[in-house]
Amino acid sequence: MVKRLIIAGLIIAAFLGGVAYFQLVFKPKMIAEFVGKMAPPPATITAEKAKLELWSDRVHSIGTVLAIEGVDVAPQVGGIVTAYFFDSGEDVQKGTKLVALDTSVEEAELASNKATLIEAKLDYERQVSLVTKGAVSQATLDTTIAKRDASIAAVQRVEAIIAQKNIAAPFAGRLGLRRVEKGQYVSPGQELVWLQALDPIWVDFPVPESEVDKFKVGSGVELTTDAFSGQVFKGEVQAFDARLNQDTRTLMVRGKLPNPERKLLPGMFANVAVLAGAPKEMVTVPRTAITYTLYGDSIWVVKKGDAPTSTTPTAEAKPGSAIAADAPATERKLTVERRFVRVGQTQINRVSILEGVKAGEDVVTSGQLKLQPGATVKIDNADALKPPAELPKQ
Repeated sequence: MVKRLIIAGLIIAAFLGGVAYFQLVFKPKMIAEFVGKMAPPPATITAEKAKLELWSDRVHSIGTVLAIEGVDVAPQVGGIVTAYFFDSGEDVQKGTKLVALDTSVEEAELASNKATLIEAKLDYERQVSLVTKGAVSQATLDTTIAKRDASIAAVQRVEAIIAQKNIAAPFAGRLGLRRVEKGQYVSPGQELVWLQALDPIWVDFPVPESEVDKFKVGSGVELTTDAFSGQVFKGEVQAFDARLNQDTRTLMVRGKLPNPERKLLPGMFANVAVLAGAPKEMVTVPRTAITYTLYGDSIWVVKKGDAPTSTTPTAEAKPGSAIAADAPATERKLTVERRFVRVGQTQINRVSILEGVKAGEDVVTSGQLKLQPGATVKIDNADALKPPAELPKQ
């Protein structure tokens, strides 16, 4: 009986040991081997080759467009508006008559003063004749001369007032909106209309103290505005301010740009870039290729593996992909490598890379969130990201 119990116990122990071995050793090992042999599908990305381009160093700033000559046309004397000779937004030449004020009182006074002047001149001629004959003294002649000169000054004064009431353009330019009507009384200094000279035009922009020595008078200036997206206006640096702003430690710089089409208007916001130095060869990549993080900027670079994955063409080397040009007949596995890079200047939709990527290498431009070092990928540029029509202000 005891022998039977021992044999039964051994059989049960062997059974339980086999079950435990299967559950705790053999089964986990088989699962691990199965999972290890399962490769995840390649992640779909877009890629583009890093390029070698000629770039000039640029000092970027934000400025304001200003008119070289700009005034608010206003009368020196008050009066009633009898006529205006312009339309809002009209281009005028220097000396063009703009507004006429009522001069009826001044014209009557001018006529009176001219009559007085004629009398003074006749009296002067008589006194000269009498002095020659010795009939009157020199003092009497001096008094007559003074009266004549006073009459001439009175005539000139009224003529000057009449001229001031006929308001003309002090320089050539474009008029703004008319702010005067016929019959309206205007006081001295009251604004009648803006007059702005638009060609050429200025742009004033601040530059940090550390970048002032990177360019000089005559350096090229490139300007873009929100009003004319994608259009670049070119000019040159004309002058530097005589002192820095002690609060911001910036120096105000003035650029001058031709504006033959009068597109740039005073007061416009402007993105300004000053060309500093000669062009240099730089490796550039699209903006979307760079991943910015607190611990460093990085780029995913596409690498070709050593072992072929199949003998039939796959999507990894389709004609539209970045690596299709040099792909062999037997396709190679594509993987990605993460590299930390040193980023340089930015121009429109591209960024220069000072260190970390070489020209000709394929960099991932979208799909970075799906990647990890060594992951297999396939390139499909059919739905590649397109640059936005308008970039954020720098």
